Amino acid sequence: MHASERVDPDEAINIFDILLILWQNRWLVVVTTAVSVGLSLIYIFTARDWYRADVLLKMADTRSIQGLSGQLGGLGGLAGLAGIDLGDNKSAEALAVLKSREFIGSFIEDQNLLPVFFADEWDASGNRWKSSDIKDQPDIRDAVRYFNGKILKVLEDKKTGLITLSVEWTDAKTAAAWANLLTDRVNDRMRQRALTEGESIMMYLKQELTATNVVTLQQSIGRVLEAELQKVALAKATKEFAFRIIDHAQVPKWRARPQTVPIIAAAFLIGVMISILFLVSRHVTRRNRASPGTPVSPGSH
Repeated sequence: MHASERVDPDEAINIFDILLILWQNRWLVVVTTAVSVGLSLIYIFTARDWYRADVLLKMADTRSIQGLSGQLGGLGGLAGLAGIDLGDNKSAEALAVLKSREFIGSFIEDQNLLPVFFADEWDASGNRWKSSDIKDQPDIRDAVRYFNGKILKVLEDKKTGLITLSVEWTDAKTAAAWANLLTDRVNDRMRQRALTEGESIMMYLKQELTATNVVTLQQSIGRVLEAELQKVALAKATKEFAFRIIDHAQVPKWRARPQTVPIIAAAFLIGVMISILFLVSRHVTRRNRASPGTPVSPGSH
């Protein structure tokens, strides 16, 4: 478009106009982009480093327990009455426990992490919260929300059945230690739960066994009791009861965030986009303010 041409204020701006505007104001584009990239570099060098430690898991093999279901045949009703779980939902239960607020809250309390998560609000010298108002003091609910939102990630691959437990923290060794500890704790939690339930169920079955004189019913109860005994024995003998550890968490060498390249690339694009929006908006505004008979060019100032 030449300076001598007359422009209709309602005419849409095209790509060639935009390129001409950018070229004629290239130094503004360069400066804006440089400022944006510079701010991103300041953030990268001043932001706290976060490290991610991963534990690769797989649901523990439950075929030995599931195989008992076939052996029991039509005794599923009796097993259900006794509270014996012979299905696949034990795996889903273990994953739910790992993500549960109760499990995470117990971990936070045992590790005394409330003052760690909310260090800015904690008076270390006085061993108390800075605020005297209990409403302003963080509690276990705030810690669980913080832990689940920023620190813990649990991803399950439906195709392979693999589960990745990731912990992100500002100290690499601590991130790896927490990831491994969480795995051990959930395995122990599920194992202890199975033992407690098994002992309770066996007590119930033994009472029913002594209370009946029907031989066929005694045989049925005996087989269910045998199945429960096998499950309890499996829990006692297996440390990795809920999750089998494929790869323990290692102390990460490199930080997970902030990520230098993506941040700089995003800052560069943001700087360019801001320049384009500003220059095009300025050009359109000046064109619309001009009278129909006034010559306007994309590069006019």
